[in-house]
Amino acid sequence: MNLPNRLTVLRVILIPVFLLFVLCFEIPNHMIWALIVFAAASITDMLDGKIARSQNLVTTFGKFLDPLADKLLVMSALITFSFERWIDPIAVIIILSREFMVTGLRLVVAGEGVVVSAGIWGKIKTAFTMVALVAIMALQIFYPDSKGSPDLNWHSTIFLINEALIWISVILTVISGGIYLKAYWKYIDSSK
Repeated sequence: MNLPNRLTVLRVILIPVFLLFVLCFEIPNHMIWALIVFAAASITDMLDGKIARSQNLVTTFGKFLDPLADKLLVMSALITFSFERWIDPIAVIIILSREFMVTGLRLVVAGEGVVVSAGIWGKIKTAFTMVALVAIMALQIFYPDSKGSPDLNWHSTIFLINEALIWISVILTVISGGIYLKAYWKYIDSSK
């Protein structure tokens, strides 16, 4: 197994570690550890592709697992943050719907012998979403959930920042999903 594929596998292995730190409040500084693990996993996403392309180490295994690892990491964070009520579940549903749509589209066109590579809008969407998730975790670290706190206005401000970040991700997600649909519509158009 080459280095890019090892990095991708590492990203998958880090997902349950990330979830453990996010959800186990008993662990001292659990959100700091969650942020570190998520950031490390996100960095492996950037590194594995660069190394694979620069050293001509692109493999079928990598083509399969890399986008899957990205989706698993981001979906795990989105669902968990929604569960913790840090972000709007409607935003999460829209993002997850787009991910399933693009995955389904990739399966359909693969049957035609076509590979759907990540476009610039998909890359922008992924990068922004990962940065947004890091920012949401950072806000939880610096301004922990203030349930029962007399300063409810500050808690509302943090929630609004989280919402702004996640809804920008939704907009980028919808744009990139629409671009994929338009580009590959001929493969799913039933009238042809």
